[in-house]
Amino acid sequence: MDKKWWKESIVYQIYPRSFKDSNGDGIGDLNGITEKMGYLQELGINVLWLSPVYESPNDDNGYDISDYQAIMKEFGTMEDFDRMLKAAHDHGIKLVMDLVVNHTSDEHPWFVESRKSMDNPYRDYYIWRPAKDGKKPNNWGSCFSGPAWEFDEETQMYYLHLFSKKQPDLNWDNPKVRQEVFDMMNWWLEKGVDGFRMDVISLISKEPDLPDAPAGINGYASFNAPANGPHVHEYLQEMREKVLNNADTITVGECSGVTLEEAKKYARSDGKELNMVFQFEHMDVDADGSNKWTKKKMDLRDMKSVLTKWQKGLEDIAWNSLFWENHDQPRSVSRFGNDSPEYREISAKMLATCLHMMQGTPYVYQGEELGMTNAPFASVDQFRDLDSINAYRELVEEQNVFTAEEMMSFLRYKSRDNARTPFQWDDSENGGFTTGEPWIMVNPNYTEINAKNQLEDPDSVFHYYQKLIQLRKEKELIVYGIYDLLLPESKEIYAYTRTLGDEKLITICNFSEQEVEMEIPEEFLEGNYLISNYPEQGICSKMTLRPYEAFVIEK
Repeated sequence: MDKKWWKESIVYQIYPRSFKDSNGDGIGDLNGITEKMGYLQELGINVLWLSPVYESPNDDNGYDISDYQAIMKEFGTMEDFDRMLKAAHDHGIKLVMDLVVNHTSDEHPWFVESRKSMDNPYRDYYIWRPAKDGKKPNNWGSCFSGPAWEFDEETQMYYLHLFSKKQPDLNWDNPKVRQEVFDMMNWWLEKGVDGFRMDVISLISKEPDLPDAPAGINGYASFNAPANGPHVHEYLQEMREKVLNNADTITVGECSGVTLEEAKKYARSDGKELNMVFQFEHMDVDADGSNKWTKKKMDLRDMKSVLTKWQKGLEDIAWNSLFWENHDQPRSVSRFGNDSPEYREISAKMLATCLHMMQGTPYVYQGEELGMTNAPFASVDQFRDLDSINAYRELVEEQNVFTAEEMMSFLRYKSRDNARTPFQWDDSENGGFTTGEPWIMVNPNYTEINAKNQLEDPDSVFHYYQKLIQLRKEKELIVYGIYDLLLPESKEIYAYTRTLGDEKLITICNFSEQEVEMEIPEEFLEGNYLISNYPEQGICSKMTLRPYEAFVIEK
């Protein structure tokens, strides 16, 4: 058993713009995070992942970086950052930075130089191509709708942007680019940060001839077309040698388009690349083919199949990251649970139980520990997310794929902005997030769902998360035990065991609002409850699971 501190950790993701505003300008900031470090310590998490806080024009909420070694003015100063880092460490919490190095902002000095002339020393820092037969260099699409190529008048060439046109892709085949990135990473490590979450790191290496790929609903190939390119593992091994081995780091790669076989290379147990990856296969179980804009509910059997594939596939080879939510996904209780007043808390606890008892490092996204829900957006002008706004424009106004009403219902269900509404601290105006005008609407249910109420209620979702986190710290079985699925064909029940030597537990979750009967394996009949989201019932060979019931029995 290869024990590591990062396998035993629980990571909490903060989206700084929406966490806590300390100065009343309506935008969350670093001092707001510092102020709430005691709350995070009380929850029990021990690693904090910060979405980007670097200097940025904010075309894509900070994922378009114009200076990697400066702080976004809206978030504060480098002195504020240093104070926050010290506060985290004083509270026993490590800090992970969001590393966004597939692309920069078009306002980064490198790109400003790169576009000036074809012989500029920075020209080769980015991916420039001439037109092909009078058209764009290939059929790749942007993540945010439309083509992944932008024509630049100055030199009459196209540059590649897999995301917004204000996010030109870096050319990782240029060794100078790699060295610039490695120097910057070492600068942050010397400052005392503890690791990196690497944004779309699977996209950094492109096939040199940039071939066309199969087109999707909008006529363009997926932005994932270049994923897992020819040199990606070589470049990450170079990063490991030149940067990551210089400190005791935690690393997780966001690997869109990753396969199980590729993940075994990224998250290698020999420590040559990353500690773990984010894969998104389980986030696609409620998609409509390649189209995520739908209200389709998942089939639990598909979810079990995907999660089990990754649990078993990485067993003894690599390490899983466990998540239901992040800044790019809607709220899990609205998506996979039931956000009605009757079942919201119960189903939020059920989802947490299901995930936190698996093998891997759990990631909790801000507000998930309160059971925060999707927001009731009423019109497209309430959205701030480029992805949502562009999709509405393209699919409703330009292509008439959906009506305005249909698209609004899809956005209310799937938009990234559902996760970006302000954190609900208390029942005062704006949920205690700000004394000013919030940058995005506050979910009106903050009067019922907020941290203050939940801290005072021992049966709250918050205290349930706190208990799950504590159990993981106490029991090696939960961290290192082998996962095995039960009842793969059940449409309602997700049940699995974890085994470590003579120790064993069973996790049972009812994903439906119906009562469902289940036979309990004989070996657990004399066991004890570790946690339950309902008042415990007696353990017997046939048990009736209540709506969204979840419990864990240790034999």
